[in-house]
Amino acid sequence: MRILGITIPNDKQLQIGLTSIYGVGRPTAFAILTKLGVDPEAKPDSVSEEIEAKIRTEIEALKTEGDLKREVSANIKRLKDIKSYKGSRHAARLPVRGQRSKTNSRTVRGNVRKTMASGRRKVEKT
Repeated sequence: MRILGITIPNDKQLQIGLTSIYGVGRPTAFAILTKLGVDPEAKPDSVSEEIEAKIRTEIEALKTEGDLKREVSANIKRLKDIKSYKGSRHAARLPVRGQRSKTNSRTVRGNVRKTMASGRRKVEKT
C-alpha cells in the first residue's frame, strides 16, 4: 500500500503503519480508520482496493508531508525574523520550550560531554 509516495509497512498494524506518513500520528490514524469502519489492527495487505482508496482520500485531505514541513519551517523562520525569544532559541539550537540546558538537552546540543579531567595534563615521571 502506497499513500503520498510512502510505502506503508505490511508487517505492522494499519493504525501503526499509517504513522509513517509525516503529519499522521496514532490518534489521527485511529480516527480515520474508525470513521471508515476499518479494523485498526488489520494488516495493510489484507485491506481491499476500495478501502485503500478511501483511506488515501482521507489522508490526502489532511495537511501532511511537504506542505506540513513547509508550514512548520515557515513558522520557525517567522519567529526568527521577528527576533522572538523562541526564535533566538531555535537559531542557537537550544531547547525552545523552557527546558533546562545545563545538564540535559543532549539531542539538541549534540552529545558533548565535558568532564573535569579533560583539561589536565599528565605529568611524566623520570
